[in-house]
Amino acid sequence: MSDFTRYMTTAIHAGNTHDAHGSPFTPLYDTTTFCFEDTKALLDVVEGRKQGALYTRYGMNPTVTSLEQRLAQLDQAEAALAFASGMAAISSLCLAFGQKGIVCLGEIYGGTIELLSLYCKQLNINTTFLKADDKAGLENSLQQGASLVLFETPANPTLAVIDIKQVAELAHQYDALVAVDNTFATPINQQPLSLGADFCMQSATKYLGGHSDLTAGVLSGSRHNMTIINGWRKSLGQTISAEIAHKLKRSLMTLPLRVERHNQNALIIAQFLEQHPAVETVYYPGLVSHAGHAIANQQMQGYGGMLSFDVRGGDKAARQCVDSLKLIALAPSLGGAESLATQPVTTSHHGMSEDILRDAGISGAMIRLSVGLETATDLINDFEQAFIAIR
Repeated sequence: MSDFTRYMTTAIHAGNTHDAHGSPFTPLYDTTTFCFEDTKALLDVVEGRKQGALYTRYGMNPTVTSLEQRLAQLDQAEAALAFASGMAAISSLCLAFGQKGIVCLGEIYGGTIELLSLYCKQLNINTTFLKADDKAGLENSLQQGASLVLFETPANPTLAVIDIKQVAELAHQYDALVAVDNTFATPINQQPLSLGADFCMQSATKYLGGHSDLTAGVLSGSRHNMTIINGWRKSLGQTISAEIAHKLKRSLMTLPLRVERHNQNALIIAQFLEQHPAVETVYYPGLVSHAGHAIANQQMQGYGGMLSFDVRGGDKAARQCVDSLKLIALAPSLGGAESLATQPVTTSHHGMSEDILRDAGISGAMIRLSVGLETATDLINDFEQAFIAIR
């Protein structure tokens, strides 16, 4: 594990603006529009000669821009855009840069699958879904002119790991762009842009927010690409509100500390589950037994707070397990201080065909666990009593 404290200064101070009243951080500008002394001053901002606040839906609000500056520095990006949700971020990305075709590698969030397979199809944006290791299929799609390669690593919910640098090098040979969903890892554990990706996307609802009390998304990358995407964000009304931006920026102050604790707890729980007779398989990149462990060691500084595992006894046993948990809550979403468990077939991947689930390695026996900040022994004790209930 690396020294996570190196991110603390950025997480606390990046993007802060001088406040006339001495606030140590940028205040909440709960304002839809901003006034100007004269038309010249207005046009200087509208036409880009000067930076300034203008209209919150455009993202031109001091609270929003200060958040985006902090997010950009955390992602080591030239620029970042904050959205009303993770799906808002990924939809703008696909509309802006996926019109010549999108290649989706490996397992991804169910909401992303729905966007790509249903709604993008209605707009004649073709998406090819490939297994993560299908290099020949990827190259063929790139040769056919696909303009955007999209994948998650670690992936939801199998925690599969994809070599970011390898995919980026291949895609760039064909002038395609690469977008990595970094929600599970966060910038504290993984830096996709430094590994060659063109876009880093995160659902800020999860670890960046960290308290299960806000909904937001973020995209980061080059200033040129963010300018293009901002046009879509503005026109589609996807900009984050000032209130949520203020709340999210506050949460980022503790992100490195929280992620370090998530990492520690998840590894302890994964090791416990791997040795338990009620568990068949554990999916966590921090385990030597995980197929992506070697790649994770190369491109991650920590293994994250997410893991999945298959319970012996199939769907019925898995359902009994999550229903028997007392401390760990049964709920979708992830990344909060509290631990959450769910069967992907009942939430994020509900309603998907048996063929899709089988190809992705997802069954009713799988439980996805968002490991929180509680005392690890308390979480282990909760699983122990739940496994007894199964037996």
